Amino acid sequence: MTTPPTADRMWVCDAPTATIDKGLIEAGASGDWMTPFPTFLIEHPEGLVLFDTGLSPDAAGDPASVYGAGATKSRIEYSREQRLDRQLRKIGFEPSDIGHVVLSHLHFDHTGGIQLFPDAQFYLGAGELRYALNPDAHLCGLYRRDELEAAQHLRLRELSGDHDLFGDAAISLLLLPGHSPGSLAVQVRLPGRTIILTGDIAHTRAAFESASPFPLDQDSTAAVRSIERLRALRDRSGAEVWIGHDPGDWLRYGPGCYE
Repeated sequence: MTTPPTADRMWVCDAPTATIDKGLIEAGASGDWMTPFPTFLIEHPEGLVLFDTGLSPDAAGDPASVYGAGATKSRIEYSREQRLDRQLRKIGFEPSDIGHVVLSHLHFDHTGGIQLFPDAQFYLGAGELRYALNPDAHLCGLYRRDELEAAQHLRLRELSGDHDLFGDAAISLLLLPGHSPGSLAVQVRLPGRTIILTGDIAHTRAAFESASPFPLDQDSTAAVRSIERLRALRDRSGAEVWIGHDPGDWLRYGPGCYE
């Protein structure tokens, strides 16, 4: 039997974190909640693929210099060593080596490093940029205007459905709207395991398992449908599901290399 094509390996970059009131992400909850802001680098024979770009590199060492009082209120911890460009160099790559950047969506904690990759091909879900430039009033604080304006000058490809990035099913982009209009997850088939990186389709393991929406979803009904679809895909395929903002998941997979 022919072995199906795979990506070579995936790197989980060390993530800045914030500590917030859990009630902000889970209805009825309270208490401190530590959440990471991870990014992932996937090595494929056809090129390097980055999933999300995290916080701005200019904020490393002094988050309030970029994010203002909100950085202090949410207790962001972000060292200079956690800058994405420094982490890429540590594992042997320059930012200019990255040919493809998949943005799960355009909230500020996913778009901070886009300026590091001016020549890459970027991928967004359909409608994401249009909405981000004119969001509902109560969601405006999730976006940074300067990063959105910069995004308009990138090589952008908007996806109206799922997309097999290299045509071999090794890296599949999954359109799962609800948290935002164009939210994307990524399924990565590695030699020894298949992993689904959820982006913000769900923010906690409990929300994923119970198909519960996030308090600040753009469309809660669509968000629940997307979680249910992702759970069904997990059940059919046996893929591991990694919830990017869940600290329990982060403690399990953390920074490192996976094959």
